Amino acid sequence: MLEAVIVDDEIKALQSLSWELTNLSDEVDIVASFTDANEALEYLERNTPDCLFLDIEMPAMDGFQFIKNLKNKDFPVVITTAYNQYALQALKNEAIDYLLKPIDSDDLEVTIAKIKRYNSKNLTVNRLEKILLNFNSESHSKKITINTDGKLLFLNSDEILYAESDGNYSTIFLKDGQKILLTKKLKEVNSLLPESSFFRIHNSYIINLNKIKEFLKTDGYVVLESNHKIPVSRQKKSDFLDML
Repeated sequence: MLEAVIVDDEIKALQSLSWELTNLSDEVDIVASFTDANEALEYLERNTPDCLFLDIEMPAMDGFQFIKNLKNKDFPVVITTAYNQYALQALKNEAIDYLLKPIDSDDLEVTIAKIKRYNSKNLTVNRLEKILLNFNSESHSKKITINTDGKLLFLNSDEILYAESDGNYSTIFLKDGQKILLTKKLKEVNSLLPESSFFRIHNSYIINLNKIKEFLKTDGYVVLESNHKIPVSRQKKSDFLDML
């Protein structure tokens, strides 16, 4: 059963689409409908339907502004409108389909089929991701899981030299010269790395203790096997020496 939400400021258009959906297939259930965009946004913050049918021409907040304000985007969006000039913009906003009012039953059938394929594909991907994450969290696994750019990277701790902070972002530096940019703060990155071999030596740096070549006590730097010089903060110096 597909759980659908409809957002349309015109009550007649909303009722018409509801009727079409429920009469077209016994696999569609209208779980909520709204003529007020803000009420719909509040509902979608707490609930995740299987699809959203969204009108474009609405007062105060049009459909594209609505999409931008959506915090939860884990469902396909179908644009509904009486104006065909929005087709390209709908695609740019990652809408799964575009329906012109009055909505044709054949077009609606095609859209429902698209929604089913989309949800089926994403369900498989999400399940696979959970399986991989769970497997990699087992005690026998020595790999570190990094979620970035829509993919999961599985790294051996030995591949990582250090990580560097850049505000709300962090960069992981690998021994082969690669750099991995993450939309995570260094504190979050630190929680992913094994405490036995990684140490936050500075507010801006985490190093792999197994990659240290030298510790310059006077200068307050460590030199890694890659010859990168990483500063040791005064606050961390005592704990760092204890780790060594």
